[in-house]
Amino acid sequence: MRGFTLSTAALAVSLSLSGVALAEKTVITIESWRADDQAIWDEKILPVFEAAYPEIDVEFKPTAATEYNAALNARLAGGTAGDIITCRPFDNSLAMYDTGSLANIKGMAGLENFSDVAKAAWSTDSGDAIFCVPMASVIHAFMYNKDAFAELGLDVPTTEAEFYAALDAINKEGTYIPMAMGTKDQWEAATMGYTNVGPSYWGGEEGRLAILSGDAKMTDDAYVEGFRQMQKWTPYLGNGYQAQGYTDSQNLFTLGRAAIYPTGSWEITGFQENADFELGAFAPPKKDADSKCYISDHTDIGIGMNAATQNKQAVTTFLEWTTSAEFAGLLTNAAPGFFSLGNHDIDVENELAQEFVAMRGSCESTIRVAHQILSRGEPALSNQLWTLTANVINGGMTPEEAAAEAQANLDGW
Repeated sequence: MRGFTLSTAALAVSLSLSGVALAEKTVITIESWRADDQAIWDEKILPVFEAAYPEIDVEFKPTAATEYNAALNARLAGGTAGDIITCRPFDNSLAMYDTGSLANIKGMAGLENFSDVAKAAWSTDSGDAIFCVPMASVIHAFMYNKDAFAELGLDVPTTEAEFYAALDAINKEGTYIPMAMGTKDQWEAATMGYTNVGPSYWGGEEGRLAILSGDAKMTDDAYVEGFRQMQKWTPYLGNGYQAQGYTDSQNLFTLGRAAIYPTGSWEITGFQENADFELGAFAPPKKDADSKCYISDHTDIGIGMNAATQNKQAVTTFLEWTTSAEFAGLLTNAAPGFFSLGNHDIDVENELAQEFVAMRGSCESTIRVAHQILSRGEPALSNQLWTLTANVINGGMTPEEAAAEAQANLDGW
């Protein structure tokens, strides 16, 4: 009986110790707007981290993209936000840092794997603080229907002249709408139009920084030319484009009714699932054969620490892991079209994603012209460009009028 009692007591102690060990396993949560990525994180990314760090459990808890900012700010204010915050670039995240919601992670191991341009999207203006790890960018360009191009005997354009020659040929033949884009929702006119091809005229980062510093104005010819290009797109968008929303344009293209789609790499997964033709991608056209090629390789997603987390060590461990080549490879291949911002060499598996990322080798990279600092005023320049670009395409404004209104906005801050 005594032996039984001792054995039972030993077992109880053993179970108690195991219970303590289990209780000490740290659970941390990730806030994100990428609800479509739930399976990617749950099935492909987090299991790899948890296998390497079995003492930490990570839960991915997204909010719908349109509700994310408001819902996250409410949870931060109420003390119920997750331990890890997925960060939009520039001012949205900077505001969270300024109010004390995001921790300063400058000096954290692994940040040396990112360029200053990548880190700028999640740094203070002075650079004295970094509040999110750069995670992924999206590349603006054009997708096209390879079957349609082969049918019409078209070559992939590389210059402005070749681009409009291809659009004219498609328009004349009549089987396909030359380019699927509408102006109903406005944002895509600026995002997939003006800020897609504009860098070819204002010289990429040089031109963007010149506007930022005040050395250039939106009324300078280089920036007006971006609006002129939008005006030139009008005959190629098909009947009724003014009432055509973003999803309408997506459907026109994936159903094979349009030959070209001005877009970004974020569309890869959805388009490959829905299109029954072979997809290709080409960079924004150069001004001419002797000019440089530029792409908007836009800093899109970062990841940071909730300053109020009670699990700082576990969060730091996870954030340091997101700076690694292992994480970069997992994200790039699990979510094709979202490209690591790190300097790691990654074997990109998706063929269409390879076409996009190869543009980095032949084109100079910049980011969207209005997203850093220039959208702090009212109205935010990034949002104003939506309306201005749509108005130019619709014929309600001249390129010069649009540029003048954009500059008047900046002058009025």
